[in-house]
Amino acid sequence: MAEQLPRPEESSAKLSHSAPDYECVIIGTGVAGLYQLYRLRELGLRVTALESNEDVGGTWYRNRYPGCRFDSESYTYAYSFSEELLQEWNWSERFASQPETLAYLSFVADKFELRKDIQFGCRVVGATFDQANTTWVIRLEDGRELTTRFLITAIGALSTPTPPRFEGMDSFDGVSLHTYYWPAEGIALEGKRVAVIGTGSTGVQVISAIASTVAELTVFQRRPNWCAPLHNGPIDEAEMAEIKRSYDEIFRLCGESPSGFMHTPDPRKTMEVAPAERRAFWETLYGSPGFGIWLGNFRDTLMDPRANAELSAFVAEKIRARVKDPAIAAKLIPQDHGFGARRVPLETGYYEVYNRANVRLVDLQQTPIQRVTPAGIQTSGTEYEFDVIIYATGFDAVTGAFDRIDIVGEDGTRLLDKWRHGPRTFLGAQTTGFPNLFMIVGPQSGSAATNYPRGIENIVDWTTEFIRFLRVNGYTRVEPTQEAETSWVGHVAAFAQKTIMGKADSWFTGRNTNVDRSTEPRLLIYTGGAVHYRRFLTEQVDNGYPGFILARREAPNAVTV
Repeated sequence: MAEQLPRPEESSAKLSHSAPDYECVIIGTGVAGLYQLYRLRELGLRVTALESNEDVGGTWYRNRYPGCRFDSESYTYAYSFSEELLQEWNWSERFASQPETLAYLSFVADKFELRKDIQFGCRVVGATFDQANTTWVIRLEDGRELTTRFLITAIGALSTPTPPRFEGMDSFDGVSLHTYYWPAEGIALEGKRVAVIGTGSTGVQVISAIASTVAELTVFQRRPNWCAPLHNGPIDEAEMAEIKRSYDEIFRLCGESPSGFMHTPDPRKTMEVAPAERRAFWETLYGSPGFGIWLGNFRDTLMDPRANAELSAFVAEKIRARVKDPAIAAKLIPQDHGFGARRVPLETGYYEVYNRANVRLVDLQQTPIQRVTPAGIQTSGTEYEFDVIIYATGFDAVTGAFDRIDIVGEDGTRLLDKWRHGPRTFLGAQTTGFPNLFMIVGPQSGSAATNYPRGIENIVDWTTEFIRFLRVNGYTRVEPTQEAETSWVGHVAAFAQKTIMGKADSWFTGRNTNVDRSTEPRLLIYTGGAVHYRRFLTEQVDNGYPGFILARREAPNAVTV
């Protein structure tokens, strides 16, 4: 049974005493939050995790839409901290579906008895730093409060859905919803007239999964994405046994990869390779499982526009070969960005969907949506009638989850205001003016742009060691220096300018939402790669955390951990 939080009347004097309820509070129990809870419990801290959902899983708890699965090889998505866990769990597919991933995270929570330190159904609406007592006061949606020395956010990079803002959305007589809110019991789609708005990763998965089931499927596309084949398949008993024997090598390869995947860039440059050999290499990558075509390509593919154009032409040729109608194929080939500039959706039969008689594609560049009507959707050209409208319109990535919480630091400064023109952090882990606030997968960290579990293990381990260091040495307050933050933001910006990803409109740059595109892209991810990022983390540890201001509220009173 989870510990009960204090009632409002019990916490009315929170700002008048210095002993916090907890030493650490974690917000979120997805992949990152569960591991952070496990590590902090190892230190013997008074720690609790707050979860708005009714169970663990985070993103994998909420996203139940048809076709949902991850694009990391299953065995690279597993936690690496427990050999026993690795040997006990069996993956059934090379790329696991949402139900299997959620079952895995539930298994982890059970095995390590994590639920006893999790408060479920607790939505955090605000957190204010109490300067007098060097604590955070956390406010919950139901009016309760609790205090903590260190506040740790594990709120996910893609956990804030962005529904569209079409006129008349509430007037639709049928079923309509964003994919993030797909009900656990599912939705009956058989024989229905269905609209899907959006062709990002989620849209591609939904469209591929339901096309053969529904009576009519109409896809509304604003901008096409470059997609590549997933090549999923089952993992039999013999292969799983071999995987278990190979975990050390698997994680070593992931650790040496800039992306944290088992795909490392080819050391050659594109134009150094003869055209015939280059094409053969691309054919191999296109026919192989996973992100090889994106992350295992020639080393200049994501940096040199000319090299990227060559690869983009190859993938465009593949799309034309898979879609029978040349006019439809042309609409599915991006014109505003090169292959890999945005996160590449991995698909199973996606392009072949458009060869079906029951599927039609509506190009919103030519006929934009004007309004949602009681019967369906009105574009500038036609009114379409539907039974179900699915909004696959993505997420307010990375900073969106922070914006939903009223986080107030020193001198009444709100995080939303500080980040209004773009986030500013040091290592994506902390931000000046907000002492004792640690961010797991914060903006400008190395975690959001990598194979997620590999990235979060790095930052969780670092955060845990930092908190241990603070306690052992009697420090009660920590935040970055202004110089360190400014330097890091500049470093992130410099790397972004070197890559095509840092310049394209996507969730990587905060340009997938309804923003003013005359403004500069937001620096949401670190494109320097996991290897470089770990080096920066290690340098801070080895040199006594020179990028941070460490302080004690009173005379040193070292704590042995």
